[in-house]
Amino acid sequence: MKNNKSLGQHWLKDRLFLDRIADSAKENLSEEIELCLEIGPGLGTLTSSLLKRFKKVLAVEFDENLAKNLPNSFPGKNLEVINLDFLQFDLSKIKESYVAVGNIPYYITAPIIKKLLSAKNKPKKIVLLVQKEVAEKLAALNENESSFSLFCKNLSDVSLGELIPKNFFTPPPKVDSRIIIFEPLPTPKIDPKIFDLISAGFSSPRKKLLKNLTGFKNLSRDTLIELFKKLNFDLDLRPANLKLEDWEKLANLLDLS
Repeated sequence: MKNNKSLGQHWLKDRLFLDRIADSAKENLSEEIELCLEIGPGLGTLTSSLLKRFKKVLAVEFDENLAKNLPNSFPGKNLEVINLDFLQFDLSKIKESYVAVGNIPYYITAPIIKKLLSAKNKPKKIVLLVQKEVAEKLAALNENESSFSLFCKNLSDVSLGELIPKNFFTPPPKVDSRIIIFEPLPTPKIDPKIFDLISAGFSSPRKKLLKNLTGFKNLSRDTLIELFKKLNFDLDLRPANLKLEDWEKLANLLDLS
């Protein structure tokens, strides 16, 4: 079946990598999970591996033709396919514990992750195949955070899985992919209100944090310099240099938490 370029369809067909994604979804769970929510199953190559590891797969597929054909590939299997844009899917309809898995389109990676991590009944585990650069930025391998990597780390433990070269996909995308794993936490690591401060700090990510925060809540540059000195923050810090705990310390000093 021909892929739909507008939907960012690139299908992984290597069985070893597909099994590794499915295994990652099953490993180290604190309870036995029977349901897997698959995002964008496409031709069902990953679905096949998931059905061998979970009692039921609920697959949400936006492409009408793919959604219609998918059940025919797995007769007798406990597979439910919903033809819908995943961003429009109501996660509250899932009444049992579940994990979420998907080889997702690069152009909607952030909205999908945000939807899953923000859900009231969030998955017990999230395993996604995304653009390599995006995965490594979210895990902050180079020690540089972003407002979104901090959002993810505040709500989950984030780790990286295998790198999958682009030539293992049909059709090959322009970049390599990598597995990223989120293990949602029962409560946020820091008060979500602190993200007002974090958003202000990242208003111009390449500029110095001191400049970005000047004027936030009517804070003067001189006041901020004093606060930075109390926290032993370098005055040349950029927002990407701060971890969650650093933002929390700053917020506490500003009495914003």
